[in-house]
Amino acid sequence: MAAVSAIVPSIANTFAVSEFLAGKAIWLYMLPYGLAALLYGPLARSVKKKKILFLCLCIFSLSNFLAGLSVNIHILFMGRILAGVAGAAIIPLSLILIAKRYSSSERGRKVGAFFSFTFASSLLGLFLSGVIFWRWIFLLPAIIAVFVCAGIYFYFPDLKTEKHKLKFNYRQTLFDKQVFRLFVYIFLISFFYHGVRQWLGVYFSLHCGLEQFLISMLLTTISLSGILGESLGGIFADKLGRRKIINIGVGIMLIALIALLFKNVLIMLFIAMFIWGLGWTFNHAGVSTFLTDLPRKHLYESASLNSSVRFLSGGIGAALGGIIAQRSFNLVFIIFGLGFFLLIVFCRKLIQMKPASIKGV
Repeated sequence: MAAVSAIVPSIANTFAVSEFLAGKAIWLYMLPYGLAALLYGPLARSVKKKKILFLCLCIFSLSNFLAGLSVNIHILFMGRILAGVAGAAIIPLSLILIAKRYSSSERGRKVGAFFSFTFASSLLGLFLSGVIFWRWIFLLPAIIAVFVCAGIYFYFPDLKTEKHKLKFNYRQTLFDKQVFRLFVYIFLISFFYHGVRQWLGVYFSLHCGLEQFLISMLLTTISLSGILGESLGGIFADKLGRRKIINIGVGIMLIALIALLFKNVLIMLFIAMFIWGLGWTFNHAGVSTFLTDLPRKHLYESASLNSSVRFLSGGIGAALGGIIAQRSFNLVFIIFGLGFFLLIVFCRKLIQMKPASIKGV
């Protein structure tokens, strides 16, 4: 997804459409992802995780081939929708496995390590977006997914599955006031983050006049700091407490937005992107670790809700950010920056849970 935001100007040029129309490729992935994610957590209760992963990766591969070989913008959009539906399985299943296999004092590190790996792959995609034709940003993952599917089929263990009928307990989960408030927070942080993040490539192109290579390198900086931020964020979530590292992350992102408002010097843009990525991943690691601490009765639904809420709200935020950006990018930074500030103020009210054996939550 990060690499796609970097190649929006190139896609727009190929299909002779506006950058704001081509930018729909971002949220047309995010919204289906958010809806499909609601399925995978409950499904993992009664269907083998190996089967879910294999099928979803097959669909993910085919959808990326469709996007990479598209002859018009509408076929590319179709590929992005299918990719979102299939890609939504990975994070819920990963969080469920971490929650079930590790103690509460270890989960922050494991969550951080997992998301550091995802940021490393994002880093590679962003770097490549600056040096290869944009179609390969879809074709390479499609090819890699074929080999991963083979690996899952032959080598992924058949993990134990609980013998339950397929059921969706989202109502019961969200009726817990503390869980509900946590997901309100997740909705808001994702909404504000993606309202800015998904249009940075367009901002650097239109407002700063940068070419594709520099745009990709700036966005690569986010993923580079994100690898560090996820690892450190997970460690700090265990040592300092979940809520403290969550708020530190938002504060760092707010500093980055202020820098974008007042500085357009290239070196300052790189610094702003580095601290932006660091802040986001501190927050992300803290919130994700919090999710693994939830009571087991809420685990499956919460793992799916995390991805669903993040991507649905992120898609809505990206769509709204695009509308505002057509008027003024500074207005984007001010509005969403104010949102970050309010999240810092109300964090304690929204994140109130203190799971057993966790200190400093």
